[in-house]
Amino acid sequence: MTDKTTISITIPEHETQEVPAGTPAIDVLAKVLSNKKRKQAILVKINGELKDLSTPLQQDCTLEAVFPDDENLDVLRHTTAHIMAQAVKELFPDVKIAIGPAIENGFYYDFDYERGFTPEDMEKIQARMNDIVKQSLPITRQEMSVSDAVGFFEKQGEDYKVELLRDLESQGEDRVSLYTQGDFTDLCRGPHLPDTGKVRAFKLTHLAGAYWKGDEKRPMLQRIYGTAFYDKKAMKKYFAMLEEAKKRDHRRLGKDLDLFSVQEETGPGLILWHPKGAMIRKAIEDFWRDEHMKRGYDLLFTPHIARLDLWKTSGHLDFYAENMYSPMEIDEVKYQLKPMNCPFHIAIYNSRKRSYRELPLRWCELGTVYRYEMTGTLHGLMRVRGFTQDDAHIFCRPDQLDSEINEILDMTLYVLRVFGFDRYDIYLSTRPEKSVGSDEHWELATGALKNALEHQGLDYEIDPGEGVFYGPKIDIKIRDSLDRSWQCSTIQVDFNLPERFNVTFTGQDSQPHAPIMVHRALLGSLERFFGVLIEHYAGAFPIWLAPVQATVLTVADRHNQWAEEVVAELKAAGLRAEADLRNEKLGKKIREAQLQKIPYMLVVGDQEMEGRTVNPRTRKGLQLDAMSAGDFITMVREECSEQMAG
Repeated sequence: MTDKTTISITIPEHETQEVPAGTPAIDVLAKVLSNKKRKQAILVKINGELKDLSTPLQQDCTLEAVFPDDENLDVLRHTTAHIMAQAVKELFPDVKIAIGPAIENGFYYDFDYERGFTPEDMEKIQARMNDIVKQSLPITRQEMSVSDAVGFFEKQGEDYKVELLRDLESQGEDRVSLYTQGDFTDLCRGPHLPDTGKVRAFKLTHLAGAYWKGDEKRPMLQRIYGTAFYDKKAMKKYFAMLEEAKKRDHRRLGKDLDLFSVQEETGPGLILWHPKGAMIRKAIEDFWRDEHMKRGYDLLFTPHIARLDLWKTSGHLDFYAENMYSPMEIDEVKYQLKPMNCPFHIAIYNSRKRSYRELPLRWCELGTVYRYEMTGTLHGLMRVRGFTQDDAHIFCRPDQLDSEINEILDMTLYVLRVFGFDRYDIYLSTRPEKSVGSDEHWELATGALKNALEHQGLDYEIDPGEGVFYGPKIDIKIRDSLDRSWQCSTIQVDFNLPERFNVTFTGQDSQPHAPIMVHRALLGSLERFFGVLIEHYAGAFPIWLAPVQATVLTVADRHNQWAEEVVAELKAAGLRAEADLRNEKLGKKIREAQLQKIPYMLVVGDQEMEGRTVNPRTRKGLQLDAMSAGDFITMVREECSEQMAG
C-alpha cells in the first residue's frame, strides 16, 4: 500500500516499482534494465508521452525506456540544432539566436548576424559542434517563470527569445522550460537527449535567408540547415539518396527531355507544356477519363472565372482570399479567377430539382484553377500558380455513403498502382474543435471512411482533430522510388457547401433532404503529379506513358524509305513513333535515343529492309530478335496492357 510520498510505476514486462515521488525516471529504469541497456536509453515514455530521462516522476504512471530509432529522429535533430546554436555563439559571440526546430529530414536554426555566414564559417561551426559532441556535455532542464526567463535572456541580449517569451505570456503561459549544455542555455519545450555525446552522425548542409516569423517587414535572418541520424550508415544512405534526387530533379529532366518550361515572359508559376510533355499529359488524361467513365462518372467542363458573389456564397472570400487573384470587372460586375471547381459542380446540381432516385451523382472534371503563391515558394511543377486538378464530386444519400467511399478508395489505389505507386502512408483525419455539421453526420462520415480503409485491409493512422472544418478526410501520401513521401490523393466529406448553397434532393417522403457531398482527388494536380512521375521514373517512363514509344534508326540513307514505312505502320496502329534519318553513325543515334529515354530503338539496315523486319533494342541495351513491325506492335500493346492492369 502506498502513502502520499510513494508512487507506483508500471514498467511493461517488468515488476511494478514503488518509489518516492520525485524520483528521476532513469533511476527507476536502472532498477530493471541491464547496465548496457541503461546506457543506450535516450528518452522515456511516461504514459505514452516522450520525456527526458531525468524527468521526476510525481504520480502513478506507466514508464518505458526509449532507444535510438527512426521514430524519435526529431528529438535527435532538435538536440543537434541546440548544439549548432551553442557552436555559433562560441564562435560568433555577437550573434543573436532565434528559433531552431527539427524539420522533415533535418533541422535548422535562425541567427541574426549582420556580416552573414560564409561556407568557411560553416566548416568552423561543424568542427566546433564535433568538439561539443566529444565533450558529452550533460543536457539539463529547468523550469522558471516567464518573467524570470525574460530577465535571463534580456541579460544575454537575446531579443528574439524575449519576444517569444512575451508572446507566450500574452497567451497565458506563466512557466517555461530552459535547457542547458555547458555554458549555453536555450528556451525550449523539449524533450532532449541526455547529453551531447549521443549525437554521433550529423552534417550542416546549406545556408538560406529567412524573415523573422515569416514576415517580410521583419529582419532577414541567416538560416543554417543540417541533418542528423543515429548512425553514420543511415546518414551516408541519406546523402546518397540526395545525390540520386539531384539526378532525378524534374526541372533538369524537364529541360533535358523537352517536356515543359516556365518562362519569365509568360510569368512565374505558369507551366508551358511542350509537345512531349503534352503527349504524356494526354496519356494520363485519356486513362483518367476512360477509367472514370467505366466507373459510372459523368464528365463536366466549367468556366475559368465566375461572378465574385459565387465565391462569397462558397466562403472562399472569407477563408481563402489571400490565395485568390484580384477580381476583374466586366460590364460593371466583378468576376474572379476560380481557385476551386466545387461551386461550379454545385451550380450544375442546383440547375434543376433532384430526386433521391438520381443519387448517387458522380461528376468529374480536369479543371484548371488559379491560386496565388509567393514567388519564393514556387518550385518547378511542384508549386505553381495555375494547375489542373483531377477533381470529382459525389452527391449521395446517407445510406449510400459507405459503398461510395469504398468505391472511391478502390479506384484510388488502382489508379496509383497503374502509375507505379504501391507504397503509401494513409491518414484518417477526424473532427476538429471548430466544425460544422451534426454529430450524426460526422459519425456517419468518419465511420464510412474508416470502414472503407478496413475493408481494403489498409494500415492507417488516426490524425485526431485534423479534419477540415467541413468534414473528415482520408489523405494518401505515396512513396516514390527514393522512398520520399508525396501528398496526392484525398477523400473529403463536406457538410458545409451543401448547406451554403442550399443543395437538396427530394426524398421518398416528398420532402427536401440534404445530400452528402464528397470531394475527391486521385492525383492531386496534373502538374505536381507529373513532376512526381518524372522523378519517380528518372524520366524513363513506362511504355504506356512514354511520349515516344519507339524510334526507328537507320544505318544508312538507303534505309530511309523502309524506316518511314515502319513509322507510318506504327502510328497507324496508335503507337507513338518517330524516325531518326540523320546521316550520323548508328552508335551516336542509339546513345542519343537512350539519353532521351525512349523505350525501344528499332534499327533498320540492309538485312531488315530485305526481310521487311525491324531489329528492336531496349533503352537499357537489351537486344531482341528481329521481328516484323506487326509483331512489334503486338508486343508493345501487350506490355502497355500489363502495365495498365494495375
